[in-house]
Amino acid sequence: MFFELYWQYFVTGLILYGVTRMIYIYMDRKQKNQLGEQKKNEDFKTPDQLAEIDGEVSEDSENDFTPALPHDLKHIPLCYTKLPTDEMIRRSEEYYKLMNQRRTVRTFSSEPVPIEVIKNIIKTAGTAPSGAHTEPWTYVVIKCMEMKKKIRNIIEEEEEINYKKRMGKVWTTDLRPLRTNWVKEYLTEAPYLILVFKQMYSYKENSEKKLHYYNEQSVSLAVGILLSAIHYAGLVSLTSTPLNCGPALRSLLGRPSSEKLTLLLPVGYPAPDCLIPDLQRKPLEEIMVEI
Repeated sequence: MFFELYWQYFVTGLILYGVTRMIYIYMDRKQKNQLGEQKKNEDFKTPDQLAEIDGEVSEDSENDFTPALPHDLKHIPLCYTKLPTDEMIRRSEEYYKLMNQRRTVRTFSSEPVPIEVIKNIIKTAGTAPSGAHTEPWTYVVIKCMEMKKKIRNIIEEEEEINYKKRMGKVWTTDLRPLRTNWVKEYLTEAPYLILVFKQMYSYKENSEKKLHYYNEQSVSLAVGILLSAIHYAGLVSLTSTPLNCGPALRSLLGRPSSEKLTLLLPVGYPAPDCLIPDLQRKPLEEIMVEI
């Protein structure tokens, strides 16, 4: 009797419950899909984002590190010779003209380069300043063709995904005039590959950790000097950032988890038919503010 009188209310309640349940299931699945997509692409980060993450050191972990330098570090007189003004101007102009000829190259000759040249270039990069003189860099030099092929396979596999799915239309459109894509012939053409790793921390002889301050900035400074030394030695290069390849390349090369891949540079002679983009650099008034 009761159900006969109020059946319409029961039916309405069941319908509302069903609709509510369907909406809840839909929203739950949508949220899970979004989280899954975020998880899928969580490794894809720009170099700036990686720098922010890599630079984080929790307060709790700071107690695990020892001072980078001894408190009684000896100081010695600076070896310095002041140049005449005319000589300073001449040198600065001469160096500018030399470095203004530097260009990024994507087609290399396979002609061998003496390893002594590469060693001197890296020693020069090692003169760069660094936070608390921690010298937070490792240069892995690759000459072996088999290893270069493995590196190329790793990079091209990720780069194809980057270009097709991750980088977006604006990014790929900006790169198109440079005639670059996910195929990286230079990785096996150039006689040498130099992979630059930044060291988050290192271990002293007594197994104590040493924190490397400003590792991102320090390595950036060192790579600038590295590029200058490469050009001064009569060679060419390309600064590449193999996005999403860092962990795989670090594992391939047997580098510790305290190191992060920053840049990869093929180094050698340009190919005889090498072409470069006809680009102009900004004039001085656009990059310098004098106060």
